[in-house]
Amino acid sequence: MRSEAEVPVTVKTRIGIDDEDSYEFLKGFVDIQREAGCHKFIVHARVAILEGLSPKENRSVPPLRYERVFQLKQDLPELEIVLNGGIKTVEQVDEVLKNVDGVMIGRQAYHDPYFLAHLEQYFNPGWSLPDRHRVVLQMIPYIEGELARGERLGRITRHMLGLFTGQPGARTWRRYISENAFKDGAGPEVLIDALDKMPVAA
Repeated sequence: MRSEAEVPVTVKTRIGIDDEDSYEFLKGFVDIQREAGCHKFIVHARVAILEGLSPKENRSVPPLRYERVFQLKQDLPELEIVLNGGIKTVEQVDEVLKNVDGVMIGRQAYHDPYFLAHLEQYFNPGWSLPDRHRVVLQMIPYIEGELARGERLGRITRHMLGLFTGQPGARTWRRYISENAFKDGAGPEVLIDALDKMPVAA
């Protein structure tokens, strides 16, 4: 892959698989990739259990073992190590970054996309949090372009359902979009109507 690609090759991996659940196994796997020239690893800090757990269960049932990822960075400081798995708060991100080079946010950003705004403000204190209503309005031109290319509204708005998480009216926002975005011919007016149903202070 390195000989054919013009961009760096990276690896995303779990810390182990089934019974191969040890730091020695993880480091051995990384060593092989390192010797082949890979220098960036995104490590989901759970073992993958292929026998007995569904993909959904694999995202939450195996325990998180951040210490293995931290040890990997300590033993191989020349590598870029990014931790993934179970990060839900800004404080967690800050703490983890004391031990590795980066953090990958997955489900938290999907369920609460505004979390990314809180992260930006935390690490750039002079940056002002954007108004959620304005965020929606700024999405309209993008949505119009995608609809013109044949995309369906619901495939875009499903990633916006959590935008008002923790705010007054969040349930109304989610319900209205869920009930209307997948209808034939649905367009940006669905978002405008959903905003109209939200409290002004959200």
